Amino acid sequence: MSFTLDADQALLRDSIRRFMKSEVAPLIAKHDVERSFPFELLGELAQFGYIGGRLPEAEGGMGMDQLTWAMLMEEAGYAWLSLRTMLNITNGPIHKIAVEGTPEQKERFLKPLLASQRRCFTAISEPGTGSNIAQIQTRADLKDDHYVLNGRKLWITNGAFADFGIVVARTYSADCQGQLSTFLVEREVSPYEVRRVDTMVLRSTGTAELNFDNVKVPRANLIGEEGSALKRMLVGLDSARVNIAMGAVGAAQSALDLSIDYARTRTQFGKPIGSFQLVQKLIVDMTVRVEAARALGLRAAAALDSQHDARMACSIAKLYATEAAHEVASMALQVHGGLGYSTDYPIERIFRDTRGGTIPEGTTEVQTLIVGREILGMSAIV
Repeated sequence: MSFTLDADQALLRDSIRRFMKSEVAPLIAKHDVERSFPFELLGELAQFGYIGGRLPEAEGGMGMDQLTWAMLMEEAGYAWLSLRTMLNITNGPIHKIAVEGTPEQKERFLKPLLASQRRCFTAISEPGTGSNIAQIQTRADLKDDHYVLNGRKLWITNGAFADFGIVVARTYSADCQGQLSTFLVEREVSPYEVRRVDTMVLRSTGTAELNFDNVKVPRANLIGEEGSALKRMLVGLDSARVNIAMGAVGAAQSALDLSIDYARTRTQFGKPIGSFQLVQKLIVDMTVRVEAARALGLRAAAALDSQHDARMACSIAKLYATEAAHEVASMALQVHGGLGYSTDYPIERIFRDTRGGTIPEGTTEVQTLIVGREILGMSAIV
């Protein structure tokens, strides 16, 4: 199976690379230190399909296939993993509202998102619930024309910056007794408490804890049918895992390129360190991991495009690519020596950020269990 880009895809990739180099790269260091994000970039990146590009043209998108989208995620990860994460957290609600939203919800929420006029989050994880989303405890009780939302959400990307988001809650009404539903919750209309959570990784993504204490959410803000959220979330996980995998590939490629350049130009004992056997071994090991991770990620994207069961391919890609990316970043730091520790250079940031990819959308351990179940036909997940 060939994953060679066609002429149009190559042209798009080259345009993205020029934009990332000229418009994104100069902003990264400042925002990483300040733990802020340049939201104006999202609107500028829309021209390449980064905002809603996979939607059909009738919904305001470009009808982009998964392979092209995978390439976009790799290029975003190459530039800055915080950027790839914010693109992902924006496109998730875009797709959900486009598929399940009412005409009124699309008008109020989807159109402003596509125009980069609003900021959003998706709130699934809780202090006691990570990979096992079936154990979500946040609840929504229907009372006349509104739901009353109670619970806490943790590790919510963009939660500190967003003005609305999608919240998953266990729902109670005459027609629903504890199944999961999704709600559009606006910060001004339905005020909730936000606590910023500083993290080692992805410092510009506004991670937060959200506290919902008797928060009233209009009944019209229910997305889809009551009790249908779990199945919908599980369906979307495969695509999300490929997104993370390809972002990790991009970050790993960036670390590799920096290391190759450094090995060619840094001299010790009168010659470039790239001429030393052990440095070459590091470069080769990094290259093998990057190439393998990219191939697995593109294979998974192709499986999604074929509309066949892609679960195993997506889990393998996410498992291998995120682990390999951090290994590559660690080897890159070794190549750079003491310089790799410096916050004046990107290696230490790439090292931190690649560590973050092994946890969201199902940890490495969860991916291992999923792949094991697919191979053996027996589940080890209790």
